[in-house]
Amino acid sequence: MNKSFFTVFGMLLTVVSGSSQAYAMQKRYIATPLQSKWEITQDTPLECRLVHSIPHYGEAEFISRASKKVNLDFELKMLRPMGETRDVKLVSMPPSWRPGDSAELVTKLRFFKQFDGYIGGRTAWTILSELEKGRYPTFSYREWQDRDKLIEVGLSSVLFQDKYTAFSQCLSHLLPYSFEDISFTILHYSRDSVQVNKASRKRLAQIAEYIRYNKDIDLVLVSTYTDGSRTKNESQNLSERRAKVLQEYFQSLGLSENRIQVEGYGKRRPVADDASPIGKEKNRRVVISLGRTHI
Repeated sequence: MNKSFFTVFGMLLTVVSGSSQAYAMQKRYIATPLQSKWEITQDTPLECRLVHSIPHYGEAEFISRASKKVNLDFELKMLRPMGETRDVKLVSMPPSWRPGDSAELVTKLRFFKQFDGYIGGRTAWTILSELEKGRYPTFSYREWQDRDKLIEVGLSSVLFQDKYTAFSQCLSHLLPYSFEDISFTILHYSRDSVQVNKASRKRLAQIAEYIRYNKDIDLVLVSTYTDGSRTKNESQNLSERRAKVLQEYFQSLGLSENRIQVEGYGKRRPVADDASPIGKEKNRRVVISLGRTHI
């Protein structure tokens, strides 16, 4: 590493210590310009992952998942987990080729014992922003086995921009709902129809879209009900036809028959007073529950 690189990290010591006193020992982990590599490891409408390798230390990973709200998590994954809970300072460092720029304290954090360093929300977005500026977000904390040793872990912005652009594109294509949003859904029918009503079709389309992308969906439970305006046999027959339509619909999405369980309950188990039109509308329903292999 060139002289200017060490000059930059000398600036870090002043920021993290608050004085000119240096630690007896320092251990720095950061990719050199030739080592610096960013990778998109997940690019789907369900999840985006941007990963940076830190030689001899581990990986830095940005993760965003399908959700109603735009979200971002950051994890500093360590090859050797932190042995004790540690207070950590996050500092934005200028790159070595801009030694005249100053180091800036971003925030103070706490990384917990035996866990990867996790950061969510605004601070995770700030780390991305500093990298986009060409700066080096750097974490510093005292080694848990030797409190006189300062550990510094930096993220290199070399070769970051192109992958960041791809990551941003992935974020823009994330579905605006999560598994939790659609895993339990109640849809409704018009009086005589075996198809869900117009208001429910959009929700059913969302469930279908999620299933197309998520290969971990291993079970779909479909329970159909009618109102009480027919005889028991008529209601049961209509309920079963509704269930059959949805079974075929989910099979058309690529789900195998043994992963779809359907049941028609007719006019049993009403959830509202069937004497009123509003109550009848609530009782004409299908309950769809999804199960998945991985959480």
